[in-house]
Amino acid sequence: MTNVSTTPYPHRPITSFKAYDIRGELGVNLDDDIAYRIGRALAQILVAKREQNGVAKQIHNAIVIGCDIRDSSETLKNAAIKGIIDAGVDVIDLGMAGTEEVYFATSHYEALGGIEVTASHNPINYNGLKLVRDGSRPISADTGLAAVQNVAEQGDFTQPVTKGKVDLKADKTAYIDHILSFIDTDKLQPLTLVVNSGNGSAGPVVDLIEQRLLAAAAPIKIITLHHTPDGSFPNGIPNPMILANRDSTKQAVLDHQADLGIAFDGDFDRCFLFDARGEFVEGSYIVGMLAQAFLQKHIGAAIVYDPRVVFNTEAIIDEAGGKAVISKSGHSFIKQVMRESGAVYGGEMSAHHYFQDFFYCDSGMIPWLLTIELLSITGQSLGQLVDERIAAYPSSGEINFRLSDTPSATIIERIANQYAHASPAKDTLDGLSLDFGDWRFNLRTSNTEPLIRLNIETRGDEALLSDKITEISEWLEAQGAVLA
Repeated sequence: MTNVSTTPYPHRPITSFKAYDIRGELGVNLDDDIAYRIGRALAQILVAKREQNGVAKQIHNAIVIGCDIRDSSETLKNAAIKGIIDAGVDVIDLGMAGTEEVYFATSHYEALGGIEVTASHNPINYNGLKLVRDGSRPISADTGLAAVQNVAEQGDFTQPVTKGKVDLKADKTAYIDHILSFIDTDKLQPLTLVVNSGNGSAGPVVDLIEQRLLAAAAPIKIITLHHTPDGSFPNGIPNPMILANRDSTKQAVLDHQADLGIAFDGDFDRCFLFDARGEFVEGSYIVGMLAQAFLQKHIGAAIVYDPRVVFNTEAIIDEAGGKAVISKSGHSFIKQVMRESGAVYGGEMSAHHYFQDFFYCDSGMIPWLLTIELLSITGQSLGQLVDERIAAYPSSGEINFRLSDTPSATIIERIANQYAHASPAKDTLDGLSLDFGDWRFNLRTSNTEPLIRLNIETRGDEALLSDKITEISEWLEAQGAVLA
């Protein structure tokens, strides 16, 4: 039996809680004390839920935790660990690990939940925590994140009979086994790959995969770039969404005459691909490509996608006889909709890819493995697989704007009124989507950054796309928005 702690934990507002994770500026709204409180609150809540659900025998009294390579991540992780063990819960410490490794280990070890300490692609003075519960299910604002925040802020901590213990499990063998199970290495043909880890946490995993491919006599040559994990990010924050950050991968692909370029963000839960010409392939076309590949193996299956860019994905799903299921953007929403629909695959144009056989979680490693298998089986290049789709459904890529004094909700309301005369099909599932038949756009507020994001697409009309990019960008700038 536990009692309310007599140790003073005064109320402390914590403003780093977002829609589906925790992200904050170091020393401003995220520090070791906050990480401790979050770890302890999460452990306390997950234990209570386990007892309420009566599944104590099925779930181990442990929380998995890992962290990326940022200089602040190890201390934040250790603070969270202290909070967890002070709550009487054991810790499975993965050491430096990507977010998907925490997802995998949470289910693999049948743990209460998991924490990844990471700020992904945010500036170097930021960090954060991503939380999951048993079965690698997300914890978001709608599924328990508010409760964690409340306990952490109020300091309503119970005192366990005994403290938890820490078990270091840095071996990645089971995780590598699992992600390689998605492909048949015997089918792989000779390919040269450039892999840019961005000095993030991906390098060690890429090395292990390369060793396995060599052991299987797979004719895959991997050329590494910015490979060594380095929390100072000497080559810039690993964020391939930034145009300037793509140049090094593109040049390496050209220099080595590679078949494919692969780049990751800091915690490698996103995978970005470049074709043999060094051209960056927007994420929505990769979603379509993988959806088609899955539907060839799983006839009539459900595919989940986000509403930012939809023309190509919906056309492919329809052509392949699949079931199109749209979801609000964001990992917690995608995962929930995938579970509800039984979808075999889900994808976001932001380069998050989700797999039913990966606990409905996103992985940055599985997509490029599936892609090299697809290139090998079809004998086609990535460009050959996507060029016709890009021509059929050209899109702008995500264009980000910073707002000054006008709230994003006001901007979205104004732009709806601006185009009301054309009577477009309107959808507000995620921000605002207006469909005019031959073109559409989505405008939404970022859940992780102070930005408003614009995506525009057309049906085979590059000139119309260019006109609409200019038209809406100028309109946003007239509202006080500044191109980010």
